[in-house]
Amino acid sequence: MTAHPAGPAPSFGAFVTASAAAGRLVVQPRMGFGDPRAMRDGLARTRAATAHTAGTLTVDSYTRVGDLAGARAAVADGTRLNGYPIAAHAPATTRAVLDGLHGAGFPVQVRHGSARPEPIVRALLAAGLDATEGGPVSYCLPYGRTPLRDSVAAWVRACALLAEGARPGSTPHLESFGGCLLGQLCPPGLLVATSLLECLFFVRYGLRSVSLSYAQQTHPGQDEEALRALGRLAAEFLPADVERHVVLYTYMGVYPHTERGALRLLEDSARLAVRAGAGRLIVKTAAEAHRIPTVDENVRALETAAAAAALEEAPGPDDGADSEVYLEARALVEAVLDLHPDLARALPDAFARGLLDVPFCLHPDNPGRSLGFIDPVGRLRWARTGAMPLRPEAAADTAPLTADGLLTALWHVAGSYDGRRAPAGEPPDGPAPGGGHDHSSATPLTV
Repeated sequence: MTAHPAGPAPSFGAFVTASAAAGRLVVQPRMGFGDPRAMRDGLARTRAATAHTAGTLTVDSYTRVGDLAGARAAVADGTRLNGYPIAAHAPATTRAVLDGLHGAGFPVQVRHGSARPEPIVRALLAAGLDATEGGPVSYCLPYGRTPLRDSVAAWVRACALLAEGARPGSTPHLESFGGCLLGQLCPPGLLVATSLLECLFFVRYGLRSVSLSYAQQTHPGQDEEALRALGRLAAEFLPADVERHVVLYTYMGVYPHTERGALRLLEDSARLAVRAGAGRLIVKTAAEAHRIPTVDENVRALETAAAAAALEEAPGPDDGADSEVYLEARALVEAVLDLHPDLARALPDAFARGLLDVPFCLHPDNPGRSLGFIDPVGRLRWARTGAMPLRPEAAADTAPLTADGLLTALWHVAGSYDGRRAPAGEPPDGPAPGGGHDHSSATPLTV
């Protein structure tokens, strides 16, 4: 069991930064329960794991979509929820959940999936927390039909609330979910660019501690390029006095069905995080392909990832070479920033003009003219770039995508770790291309 110092909780970002300086990867689960006792038990088990952990408090689907009346009714009726209804519980209830757990060695982050997060931010601040995640693009386009301009306006207000409402002496932390758009089949340059742009947005509206996300994709070498590009671009574009780190998500698409394959994928993500200099890893469990994981399974995943990370060598120096991922991401970021210095105006305009375009995303404000594919060596590349300002040679001449071709791509990672291919013409029974969120009301939500 890892020792957890007592005392007031430090800033979430400072905890990760200090851990990285000490050579320790912070590992974090996806976990949320409607019942306060179950939520407290999950946090306690996470804290007690043989790993360097951060806690997660994931909200329910009613709260995520702003149906606070539905969340309150569910709490009153004792209905089982798929996450913790932080805005429906009294602040004293949440403080009791956290009491004795949230402290100097165990920060807790609220995760949610909301395009309009102000009620969630108010509730977490009232409970004494100051770390959350999301973003005006990454929590809008993949998960609903909220107009992008409405989401941007809501996130402007949420950033101000978080920046101004935290307890004295703390530095509120906000993590971009931009590196996880749709979970899979999005070439890394766009993921890196979106994550950086959202963090620039957060800083513009008052945050001084941010994290930049990236979801493990299909090729370890390309993933390492992406993580290094994310760190390099953050250093180039974010103000020097802004606290920052990179967070990696274990693969968010169709997950291996075998326990052996799932654990191998998790271990590879932990090694990738260390090798590329990420400070934090959001883990997945061996149960991902079949059902929502238990607390025991989450703890095992945390400990498995920590053990794999401990055996990986620390990252070597970046040689400064301009990788394809770096060049694509920089071109996208510069194109957006050239539209207007205020990203609250530039981000919606960028999507309206097609300068940003997420493949396979059906949101009305997404242009829908881009397309990614997996090349013969397993790297994610562009089949079509639409109006995005990418080099012409970045787009490959590929055959039209068929249903079977899409299924094969979706199963690429799971099949390689399980040692098998997806059945021809049959849909996988793992997560859909959007990956990462369960919006039913009967099971714990995993954001």
